[in-house]
Amino acid sequence: MKNNEGIAFKITLSDRNGAVRGRPFRNIVIAAEDSLYALAEISIEAFDFDLDHAFGFYDNIKNWTRSEEGYELFADIGEKTKFPGVNRAKINKVFHTPKQKMLLLFDYGDEWHFIVQYLGTIEVSPGQKLPRIMESDGEVPNQYGGFGDEEEYEDEDE
Repeated sequence: MKNNEGIAFKITLSDRNGAVRGRPFRNIVIAAEDSLYALAEISIEAFDFDLDHAFGFYDNIKNWTRSEEGYELFADIGEKTKFPGVNRAKINKVFHTPKQKMLLLFDYGDEWHFIVQYLGTIEVSPGQKLPRIMESDGEVPNQYGGFGDEEEYEDEDE
């Protein structure tokens, strides 16, 4: 990998079964040496979500609890888990096969499912800052449903 290359990913907000057709997606580019934590950070922020919950990457897209390969933030904060952490896992060590996919599970309570698909390397112009969002498509739901939506609460006094 050269200094003027980044790794491209398509991040798609999926349903719990991994369906992605017609769903919002973001294409991003990130440095290959970055961690999975950095990949999760740009992925979550690309959908205007706050990175305020635990997350993990899993190779079983339809049933993350049955994954054979995974990386979890829990391991980085000292909890015993089946999988290693996301902070030391390098993107270029985890993603190496064209079209390879992993589930990025964000917020184990609400279970936001993002399909992270490896698109390959991409040439980056000198001085171009990474990570960055290359393409954005589709409307994204509010991370917290209706919470904080003033219009929703205007009629309560009536």
